Amino acid sequence: MKIGIIEDDQLLGQALEIFLEKEGFEAVRARSCREALQTVDPGVSLLLVDITLPDGDGISLYREMQKRGHIPAIFLTARDEEDDMLAAFDAGADDYVVKPFPMKVLLKRIRAVLRRTAGQDTLTFRDLTLCPEKKEVYLAGEKVALTPREYRLLELFMRNKGRVLEKESILEQIWDMDGQFVGEGTVSVTVNRLRRKIDTRPGQESYITNVFGFGYRFGE
Repeated sequence: MKIGIIEDDQLLGQALEIFLEKEGFEAVRARSCREALQTVDPGVSLLLVDITLPDGDGISLYREMQKRGHIPAIFLTARDEEDDMLAAFDAGADDYVVKPFPMKVLLKRIRAVLRRTAGQDTLTFRDLTLCPEKKEVYLAGEKVALTPREYRLLELFMRNKGRVLEKESILEQIWDMDGQFVGEGTVSVTVNRLRRKIDTRPGQESYITNVFGFGYRFGE
């Protein structure tokens, strides 16, 4: 499980990274708004965000990062001010911690947030990010307009990355069998429409490949 640390204090950032890795997490660190937007991918499970950064404020940064998909966040700050707390929660923060803080207390808060948001995980592969909570899909940070059925199909593929899904199985899971005739050709048409929306990067391998005689595989 990966945690993004956005903290301009070099010593605190290093201490957080070392502590979290000892606790079994993977950590990625940034020291500014610009660096965070370049290096912290939407697939992280949680963000630790300092409110005061050298090139902006953490709350505005978090709002910008939310456009790529929802990521739970705990804000870190040396200022114990009500306005800051309210602004952080208005931006969608899950918790707020005032510096200095014991690492073990922060760890408990991290685990509490991860438990609360366990059902709101994002799915990522290459440039694609799918946010089940909001039913939204992003390609390289840009929102992709999908129909409800295309969205459900992509979610099914992403939750089964690397597996071959037979057309019959896709029909059973995605289409409501309410007496309306649908066949394997319907699956093929919908898959092709989905491909046209997500395979837009020149030279990049298709996300969805045909497995002759069986069905489709997403990724790998």
